Amino acid sequence: MALDMREIGALVAQHSRFVQDVMQAMEHVIVGQKSMLERLLVGLLANGHVLLEGVPGLAKTRAVTTLAQALQADYQRIQFTPDLLPADLIGTLIYQPQTGGFQVRKGPVFAHIVLADEINRAPAKVQSALLEAMQEGQVTIGEASFPLPQPFLVLATQNPLEHEGTYPLPEAQVDRFMLKLKITYPSREEELQILERMAHTQAYPDLKPVVTTADILAVRSVVDAIYLDDKVKQYIVDIVFATREPQAYKLAIGDYIEYGASPRATIYLALAAKAYAFLRGRGYVTPQDVKSIGMDVLRHRILVTYEAEAEEITAEDLIQRIFDYLPVP
Repeated sequence: MALDMREIGALVAQHSRFVQDVMQAMEHVIVGQKSMLERLLVGLLANGHVLLEGVPGLAKTRAVTTLAQALQADYQRIQFTPDLLPADLIGTLIYQPQTGGFQVRKGPVFAHIVLADEINRAPAKVQSALLEAMQEGQVTIGEASFPLPQPFLVLATQNPLEHEGTYPLPEAQVDRFMLKLKITYPSREEELQILERMAHTQAYPDLKPVVTTADILAVRSVVDAIYLDDKVKQYIVDIVFATREPQAYKLAIGDYIEYGASPRATIYLALAAKAYAFLRGRGYVTPQDVKSIGMDVLRHRILVTYEAEAEEITAEDLIQRIFDYLPVP
């Protein structure tokens, strides 16, 4: 049964402590990067995987590790390398000479939070081994399928593709990530705080868990209940369709877009906007929520043409034009 606005608001207020506890725990370790931390929580609450891109040293791995430590959940870190095999991720069958049969040995992907560190250091076959796990929540080993623990979240980091020793991610896998975050350098003041906090030889103490997996699943049910008005739904669909048929919206960017966003973008944009509204303590989604989280949902789903590349027009530029031009309900 659908809840009314007052009941949804009461649920959001009741569970808002979740956000405060986790953010305080992560900010105890991570200096700045508040936008990245919030979007990691959006992925966690909206049941969407997150891809973080940035040069080495910007606390991508530490942020994911800190989030995992703040949760009372199983956590595995997989360092992707060029010689990694799919079996190193999902597991394999081990022959048992005593019985003449095979025993399943599960891989590190069987965890609540999986950090795929430097995911673009491994070849496409290994990257594709994550597809079934990310989309279906299960893994097939031999002839049997095994469900993954819930909640299940893949948080992947990658270095920009212009760095040596990297491989482009397959488009099918990139589309499975709800959010793609581009991590930038900290400000001068934040860098000074990093120096004061981190420039010592002692290892930083591990955080104590502040929430459980049951808490996460309970909050996800609240996120699902957050109100999404029909006008906001239309706005989301208009944004996605403007990436496919810009001429229908009188946008002169059709020559720059090879492929627009898929229907998965529509679903993820709605879910991420709901989670973002929850972080803001509201039981309803505003158009500004959609615009605030929209760039992270869409930037990796639009393929630009050679003409756009020649004119140095990026997918982010095109998305911003759409946001600026479309009327806000």
